[in-house]
Amino acid sequence: MAEILQRAGTWTFDGDTVRIVPGHHKSVHKLRKLLGEVAVPLAAVAGIAYEPGRRSGWLRLRLRHGADPLLQAAAGRLPDAADPYRLEVEPDRSGVAEYFVAELRNALLLEQVPVEEPCDRYLLPGPPVPLSVQGTDGTASFDGERVRLDWNWVAEGGKSSAGPRAFALHELEGVQWTPAIGWENGSLRFRPKGAHAVLKPEHDPNCLVLWGVRQAKDVSSVLVAAAVTARLPHPSADSSTAAPAGGDAPAALTKGGSSGAGADGRDDPEVLDALLRRLRELGELHREGVLTDEEFTAAKQAVLRRF
Repeated sequence: MAEILQRAGTWTFDGDTVRIVPGHHKSVHKLRKLLGEVAVPLAAVAGIAYEPGRRSGWLRLRLRHGADPLLQAAAGRLPDAADPYRLEVEPDRSGVAEYFVAELRNALLLEQVPVEEPCDRYLLPGPPVPLSVQGTDGTASFDGERVRLDWNWVAEGGKSSAGPRAFALHELEGVQWTPAIGWENGSLRFRPKGAHAVLKPEHDPNCLVLWGVRQAKDVSSVLVAAAVTARLPHPSADSSTAAPAGGDAPAALTKGGSSGAGADGRDDPEVLDALLRRLRELGELHREGVLTDEEFTAAKQAVLRRF
């Protein structure tokens, strides 16, 4: 068991799942508060790092490509402040952060998670629904089954005359989120199946405009995109092997593609050496005062259970 508590949030790792709970401090980004608690299964983790700094350090959790519908929808365009997999660490808790990193890396090794392999199914469920977001020219809402676009008085004439738009999930090929940056508008574009003309966001009846001046710092619109993405077929899915989102992870994702006796690698001399090495490291951290008696006991028991 490893845990780090900061004003920006709390991260807990129990050997199977990293639980990320955002803090209530005013510095915590609105997106992280709206997203709420995130449970990341070990099979979805690609790595973790602690980056020390002069005033504070940062814990960064890296997920396997294709594991999280939020990251899939954001496509690398989330600002650091809104990133749920980044935690500011106060200088006096750097030792705990390093211990957290060591525990998670050790678990990735012991469970033989294929960290460099992309996923062919989502291992996280995506944001809960219903969700809605107000844009410049209307509102987009999603109830888990249907997307609806309602226009306001600012909408371009073509959108207004066409009236509200609604799509069932099976009618959609995808969704594209472009954040507003500074004075530059963003957009939330839903892509129906079939051939369609590519129009500018203000003229596209399937697209909500996100006004740059008002929404440049508010990227919560990505939650709608992520919720829809989570319920659409995975872009890398193979129908012969992929399981539905939210189902049990296949063995290839939880045990490095092995099954049967010894699949967790406990008979592997390298894994046994890693366990013994970890026990020695825990003892040193305890003697140096980095770990309390309770933290040391819990961590030691977690390692011993893997023998």
